[in-house]
Amino acid sequence: MKEPHSVKDILDDLDELAEDKDEVCIADVVEAFGDRSYGPLLLVPALVELTPIGAIPGVPTFLALIIAVVAVQMLVGESHLWLPGFIENRSVKGEKLAKASKKLRGIGRFMDKWFHGRMKHFTSRWYRRLAALIILFLCASIPPLEVLPFASSGPMLAIACFGVAIMVRDGLLMIVATVLGIGAIGLGYSLWSGGEGGSSGG
Repeated sequence: MKEPHSVKDILDDLDELAEDKDEVCIADVVEAFGDRSYGPLLLVPALVELTPIGAIPGVPTFLALIIAVVAVQMLVGESHLWLPGFIENRSVKGEKLAKASKKLRGIGRFMDKWFHGRMKHFTSRWYRRLAALIILFLCASIPPLEVLPFASSGPMLAIACFGVAIMVRDGLLMIVATVLGIGAIGLGYSLWSGGEGGSSGG
């Protein structure tokens, strides 16, 4: 077990799991990254949602649930991550995980090139707790957005940015993620309330 320090490290670890196992469960991922690695465990579900796996009905909501459980523990300052059994035991075929990892290599290279430790004071414990609170609001917005094509990808992109910012201690990216997160929450509310208004009007 080694703590990843870049998106490439995360994708390499996922590739290793996909090669070693026909079915990769959430517990395998937690074990690979370590139960103190909040950044990667926020980032991975968010990135997975941005791949074709995220288009499967119900998957964005389940991934949001995983992220919410992680965010709650980050908010209260737990030093070790715990996930309930019904989450840890969920699995995906190794072949699908490998394909998802391959599709994410491009965005991973982009993130690793541009995001690294800057303005580290904005990644302190209190800023991480603020990030966790915003992430919880983003997670709450995903189930209703799932009925709108690609709408849940906005909140997940913001969550992915938070995950990278925490992992590499990039305060500038933490600020960007905060702005993206607040924007995604507002846009999600507008899309959903607009959709409801159109339905009731029809």
